[in-house]
Amino acid sequence: MQMSDEIRIKEIPVSQIDDFWKIHLKYLVDDDIISDEEDIAYFSGEEYRGILKAHMERTVDKHHMIYFMREEKKIGAAQYNIYSSEDGKCFILDFWVFPEFRNRGLGHECFKALEQYTKQDGAVYYEINSTKEDSVRFWKSLGFIENGKDEYDTPLYIKKLEG
Repeated sequence: MQMSDEIRIKEIPVSQIDDFWKIHLKYLVDDDIISDEEDIAYFSGEEYRGILKAHMERTVDKHHMIYFMREEKKIGAAQYNIYSSEDGKCFILDFWVFPEFRNRGLGHECFKALEQYTKQDGAVYYEINSTKEDSVRFWKSLGFIENGKDEYDTPLYIKKLEG
């Protein structure tokens, strides 16, 4: 029996990604992840969005966009890929709790829900890149550790599955 305050995952189908894109760009700007016009143009442009849409439509290593739901409210969102054709890495592109739900421990609950959900699809470990101090602190509080840098020299963090 599911408790009413339990976090659940709601997959966003390709047919509904335009709604996701609206909140995604706002998140990137409001959380100071991007700020210059070139980045804003890229993340709101067809190249970036087209690649992710195409990855959502493939059958192997599919891209996922999800909402974190509590009761019937959207409290956050994420994007990720599970690379089952490789070693089971779940790469998290975006993960955020909407501002009105922050500072209540919901980020931890959302990640735990994501872990349970993605394990069923073959996730073996998680990786994310992050530079913002508060985000790095959040990921480390979940057990992520530093794991080198990506091709843009952004620090990577990794977390192996427990048990």
